[in-house]
Amino acid sequence: MKAIGYRNAGDIARPDALEDIELPRPSASGHDLLVEVAAVSINPVDTKVRRSAAPGPGQFKVLGWDAVGRVVELGEAATGFAVGDSVFYAGSIARPGANAEFHLVDSRIVGHKPASLGNAEAAALPLTAITAWETLFDRIDIRRPVPGAANAIVIVGGAGGVGSIAIQLARALSDVTVIATASRPETQAWVRELGAHHVIDHSRPLAPQVDALGIGAPAFVFSTTQTDRHIDEIVALIAPQGRFGLIDDPEGLSIMGFKRKAVSIHWESMFTRAVFGTPDMAEQGKLLNEVAKLVDAGRIRTTLTETLSPINAATLKRAHALIETGTARGKIVIEGF
Repeated sequence: MKAIGYRNAGDIARPDALEDIELPRPSASGHDLLVEVAAVSINPVDTKVRRSAAPGPGQFKVLGWDAVGRVVELGEAATGFAVGDSVFYAGSIARPGANAEFHLVDSRIVGHKPASLGNAEAAALPLTAITAWETLFDRIDIRRPVPGAANAIVIVGGAGGVGSIAIQLARALSDVTVIATASRPETQAWVRELGAHHVIDHSRPLAPQVDALGIGAPAFVFSTTQTDRHIDEIVALIAPQGRFGLIDDPEGLSIMGFKRKAVSIHWESMFTRAVFGTPDMAEQGKLLNEVAKLVDAGRIRTTLTETLSPINAATLKRAHALIETGTARGKIVIEGF
């Protein structure tokens, strides 16, 4: 089968940063589904792994943790699916990725693709929707009020892939006031279109801008990017006993400023359930099915902003380079082998 991988970790400008390769077609067993991949999307995790994680000697590493495709084979313990079903999922970082014609994925973390979306539109959603959902509802629990705080959330990096779906999920499934950060006219317009009540500029100090809204100190902050840059402002603006969630990987982060306010800190990794095989890992499949229902009901929408084709090394290299600029809006999807 066709696949895209690399033998040496490094910069995307390297000629061998990603290569077109041939690999054996896998077979499904246990809880796995074998999926014929139709579309994949690119996330920052793809670029981080490519830069830093080398495969074993003589081996290729295949990336890709967002996919849409058709089930072609089921393991003996896989339930809830049939051959021919259209599915979407984000997979596990501990297993080979979906940048391949056929991909094995644990059925418990797979959802049925939204019927109202095409393959590219659906491929934009899984990883970011899981990340946003788990942060908002499992980690910082925005549906549980903080005494005395404004029932509001600041989403830092509102125009990115995770921020774009977090805004929509917060609006669709809670009554919080959503304050999103964006710094350019086009990204500010994007987050308003997605449902943000207020937009502030993360290129300027955040706390004075939140204070100027006149709604009080927000109960919740969700930081999707550049947390180390904004940490002092987040400490200043969040309410006492507030809840702070983050997903990025700052090289260093002092959280001592939160102690005085007794703020709880929640780090989210959407791969945790799959990597550790937690007893509740099937919650991700259920979550994706709920996302599909919300999409089909018109309550949330795809965050796709650019579709590239075909799925090969040259196109993936272009997409990785776009993600690494740090200015992408919404999601980039690659469709079709």
